[in-house]
Amino acid sequence: MKIAHFLIAADGSDIKKNFPNAFIAWVDGKKTATIKEFYDEIPNAMHFEEEPVKNLEVFDAVLNDLQWIEEEQVIVYISNSAEWLSKEKSEEKILAIIDVLDATAEDWKWVEDDEDIVRKDLKIVFQDSARIKSLLESQEIPFANLG
Repeated sequence: MKIAHFLIAADGSDIKKNFPNAFIAWVDGKKTATIKEFYDEIPNAMHFEEEPVKNLEVFDAVLNDLQWIEEEQVIVYISNSAEWLSKEKSEEKILAIIDVLDATAEDWKWVEDDEDIVRKDLKIVFQDSARIKSLLESQEIPFANLG
């Protein structure tokens, strides 16, 4: 069975407790109800300032180059997940972002130790919501409950 890169948390208090030595990118679903808002917010959350995130390709590139983050474990925590991308009309675009998150987290597992890149353990944690669970299940993406 595929290891779950996606986790569901009751609330944000579980995050620091479960990942005490991780870099945590805090993303508020209330502030990221559209893809444009998400692309505007993700550089702040991930402390990425080199290039604005304008589209899916740039977002993918950012996730594939996390070398400015010192910690090995990187958590993207999306609070208020019922509202995250909720104003997007295209479910395909939402699923494309979820697919990039899933594929990139999987890719990080296969970085070789002898490469010039330091391996990262990328996990995406959503605050519990029926909407997110439904989206993940519709794509047959495994997820686990945190805690």
